[in-house]
Amino acid sequence: MPMNDPVSRRALLAMAAALAPAAALGWPRAAGAQDTAAPAQAAPAAPQKFSFDVLSDEMRLLATKPHVTAPAPEGFLGDLNYDDYRLIRFRDDRARWAESDGRFQLAAFHMGWLFPEPVRIFEVTGESATEMQFSTDDFEYLNDLAKRVPEHAKLPGVAGFRLNTPLNRPDKWDELTAFVGASYFRALGRNSAYGLSARGLALNTATDRAEEFPRFSRFYMQRGAGDTITVYATLEGQSVTGAYRFIITPGTETVMEITCRLFFRQDVAELGVAPLTSMFLFSEKNRARFDDYRPNVHDSDGLRIERSDGDVIWRPLNNPTQLTGSYFAETAPRRFGLHQRDRAFDSYQDTGARYERRPSLDVEPMGDWGVGHVRLVEIPSDLEGNDNIVAYWVPEAPVKAGDAREFAYRLYWGDLPDDPTAPLAIVHETRAGHGGISGVEVQQGTRKFVVDFKGGMLAELEADAAVEPVVTIANGELTGTTLEKIADTDIWRLVIDISAADAAVVELGGHIAGYGRKLTETWLYQWINAK
Repeated sequence: MPMNDPVSRRALLAMAAALAPAAALGWPRAAGAQDTAAPAQAAPAAPQKFSFDVLSDEMRLLATKPHVTAPAPEGFLGDLNYDDYRLIRFRDDRARWAESDGRFQLAAFHMGWLFPEPVRIFEVTGESATEMQFSTDDFEYLNDLAKRVPEHAKLPGVAGFRLNTPLNRPDKWDELTAFVGASYFRALGRNSAYGLSARGLALNTATDRAEEFPRFSRFYMQRGAGDTITVYATLEGQSVTGAYRFIITPGTETVMEITCRLFFRQDVAELGVAPLTSMFLFSEKNRARFDDYRPNVHDSDGLRIERSDGDVIWRPLNNPTQLTGSYFAETAPRRFGLHQRDRAFDSYQDTGARYERRPSLDVEPMGDWGVGHVRLVEIPSDLEGNDNIVAYWVPEAPVKAGDAREFAYRLYWGDLPDDPTAPLAIVHETRAGHGGISGVEVQQGTRKFVVDFKGGMLAELEADAAVEPVVTIANGELTGTTLEKIADTDIWRLVIDISAADAAVVELGGHIAGYGRKLTETWLYQWINAK
C-alpha cells in the first residue's frame, strides 16, 4: 500500500494498537504459549557521547549528503506478511525498565511487513547513550510462524516503541504513547481511548508534488526522576533531516513539549509543522450519505484556532465529495488543534469504538511563529478506517535547499473541555440540509445550515436581546438568515440559507454580535455544490 494512501496511514496505527503488549492491556496469554523464564538479554553496546546539540550537529552534517534508504531486510524479516505480523507479540516479561522503580516501561514493535527499515533505540544516562539490543527472545511468535523464526537471533532494530505508565490508576500500567510508522505518533490523556495522531513533519501534502514521509530512524530515551520522560529522535528523508526532543508528561492532559531542528537537502513545495491526522466520516450535517445506525462517526469534529487577539475560530470538519484544502491566515496564533467536542455516548452509540473518548489535540506554539497559515486538508472517504483529515502550520517563508529551521511547541492530548467561564459562546452543533422552506419542492443549488451557539455571556441574555447575526459568504448568494433563542435552553440558533452555481466552492462564516462586542466563536464552513 502506498504511504500517501490515507488507508495506509491508518493501517500503521491500527496495527500498532492491535499488537499491544499483553500485560499493558490485560490480555490473557495465547493458548499454548509457554511461560518459560526469559533468556538473558544480549550484552549492551558500547556507550556513545550524547546531547541534543550533538544529535543536531550530526543531522545537520547528514543533510549535506544524499539520502540513503536501508536495504530490504533478509531472511524471515523480509518474508513477513500481514497475516504473519498479526501473530507477533512483544513479551510482557521483556518490557524494558520493568524491574526498576521508575514510572515508565518500554515495549517494542517488531520489524517487517509495513516496517522494513530498522529503528534503533538508545537509553541516555548522563552525557552518554547506549543502544538497546532486541532479539527474537523479546517477542512471542504464534502458531506456525514460530517454526520459521530463529531462536535467540539478534534483530537489526525494531519498528518503533510504546511507553506505559500508571496513567489512570496507580495499580495498572496503561499505554501512554506509541511511535511507529514514518514519523507518526499518538498519545492519551487520562481516560482517553486512541483516536487521532500526530507526525513529526508533513512535506508536500495534497500539492502537485509527491508527498514525502520522512521517518524517525533512532530514538533516545532519558528517564527523569519524576513523572516526565524525554525522548529524542532523528528524522531522515529525501528532502530533510532533523533532530527532535519530546519532553512527555502524562496526566489528565498529557503534554509533549517538542523542539525540532530541521535541515533541508532540497526545496520543499509546502512545509507542514506540527501536523495532526484524524478521521471524520459523518455527523448531523452529512449523515444522509451513510446508512448507519450510529448518529456520528468521527475521531474529531472540528478545527479550533485561537488567534493572537483571543478570537476563536471553529471550523466543523467535513467529508467532502472531492479533496479540499482550506488555508486560515494567521499571525502568531495562540493555539490550534483538532477537537472532539461532543463527549456524549448518545451521540455515537458505539460501544466498541467509544468515539466519545477519543482525545482532542492542541498545538501551542512556543515563541513567535510569525506569519503563516493553518491548513486543513479534507479527503473524501467512505470508511471510518481511513484517516482523511490533516491539519498543520505552514510558515510564510518558503523552504529552500540548505535552509535550517527550528520550531518549538507543546501538544496537549485529552478531552480539552471548553472553559464554561469563557465570554464567547461556542459552536455547539452544525446541521445542514436542503435549502428553502420545509414541505415544498426542493430547489437544486440551495443549502440550509443550522448553527447552534451555547454558553458564554450570550446564554444569559433574553430572547428579545439586541443581538444580531453577522454572516459572510463567498462564491454564493445569501438568501436568508434567522436568529432565535431556543426556548428553555441557553442555545441560540442561527439559520443560514444560501444558493450557489453548480460545482461552486462556497465559503461561509458567521457569528453573533451585540452591545458593541462579539459574543460567539466565529463559525466557518466550506460547501461544495456537487450534483
